Amino acid sequence: MKIEFTAPKNATQVDLIAGDQTKIVEDQKGTAIIKIAVGKADDVTRRKLIPLARKAVRLAKDYKLKVLSVSFKDFQFRKAEIDDYRLGRLLAEAFEMANYEFTKYKTPPKEGFAKVETIYVTDATEDAKRGFKDGLVIAEEINYARDLANTPGGDMTPTVLANAAIKQLKGTKAMVTVLDTAQIKKLKMGMMLAVDKGSAEPCKFIIAEYWGAGKGKEDPIVLVGKGITFDTGGVNLKPSNSMVGMNQDMSGGSAVIASIAIAAKLGIKRNVVALVPAVENAISGSATLPGDIVTAMNGKTVEILNTDAEGRLVLGDAFTYAERYSPRLVIDVATLTGAALVALGKRASALMTNDRKVEDTLRDLGERSGDYVWPFPLWDEFKADMKGISADYANIQPGDKGGGGVILGGTFLSFFAEKFPRWAHLDIAPRMESIPEDNLAKGNTGAPIRLLVRAIETF
Repeated sequence: MKIEFTAPKNATQVDLIAGDQTKIVEDQKGTAIIKIAVGKADDVTRRKLIPLARKAVRLAKDYKLKVLSVSFKDFQFRKAEIDDYRLGRLLAEAFEMANYEFTKYKTPPKEGFAKVETIYVTDATEDAKRGFKDGLVIAEEINYARDLANTPGGDMTPTVLANAAIKQLKGTKAMVTVLDTAQIKKLKMGMMLAVDKGSAEPCKFIIAEYWGAGKGKEDPIVLVGKGITFDTGGVNLKPSNSMVGMNQDMSGGSAVIASIAIAAKLGIKRNVVALVPAVENAISGSATLPGDIVTAMNGKTVEILNTDAEGRLVLGDAFTYAERYSPRLVIDVATLTGAALVALGKRASALMTNDRKVEDTLRDLGERSGDYVWPFPLWDEFKADMKGISADYANIQPGDKGGGGVILGGTFLSFFAEKFPRWAHLDIAPRMESIPEDNLAKGNTGAPIRLLVRAIETF
């Protein structure tokens, strides 16, 4: 999609109007006008603004319109409390994300897939124009990450994910290193290797580094993304209806790679590292068995009581690898638990952190970006629940008493985050797939990339 700032006469106008009836009308010359109802203008907050902007593009696609014209002033709502640069950026993100659809495996119709080619924005200030430019960069990388997450598991292997990271960061100042199985064994990443045992696809450990502030000038932010390219559950096999969509279990991995790509392409002056343990959790005669005990990279032993609690295992070893960077902040991103979906529905990701200021900042940035998060406790009392019977730790609560699944997943990770002064865990399972009110195509949402980019800019 292109965004221009001088509208031609034949562009379809989008107007935001008071009331509750959205409609398409024609002016005296027969040119279509999309009138989107916003209710009362004084009630439009930033939360309402994002789906409104997306709705304009979704409606245009429904009517196969390729060129739109919008007024920047129409989107300047008092309660949104946003300056021109950030509004332009937010709108560009919303427009481009709404324009996305995963069509790689579909036969194109004769007229081609519906897509808005150009949006003309009138009345935009210079600050707004800068925002639109940056917002398009962000959204394009988000949509690339959505493409990766939507790709079927048979076509999205650890090797493919690693090559995609190299492609996404090519031409930027970010550097990518991919470790193979032999190198992972040399590092003694026992938990990651345990998950890999059942798969014919070799695991990869993806390392992306961007030294935007200058290497040695500041300790980096480290982003760790779960890269399970397909999750069968292993020997603790998932029910068939729960396995659909598990190609998206690498959404955390694609999100952190996209975030570092955005930082590099926008030239953000921050040091950022992204780590992705990429593994397929498959089942075979060589797969890890329930009750097996493995040694993590940090030397601690872990009792694997459930092979379907694999994401926390690969993340734990990635945390230990992250220690070598002396990070000032670590944020991990993972579709970690179904319990997060049960607790929150599909409107926010779960947040756990060892720092109250980090919690407050991430919640605020979630509101500002549209990638909403909600906190869960990270209390020491929960640690007793994750102690192993025959090992130091267990990857689920021994006895599987049920309850607190979000918290216990984060608690397990906390054993491997003890050396981080500031650490936040984002369980993005609730936001993995879109819901109708998102005004996005079905499939992956690209969460929480917008939040991560703002976190990189802020911390």
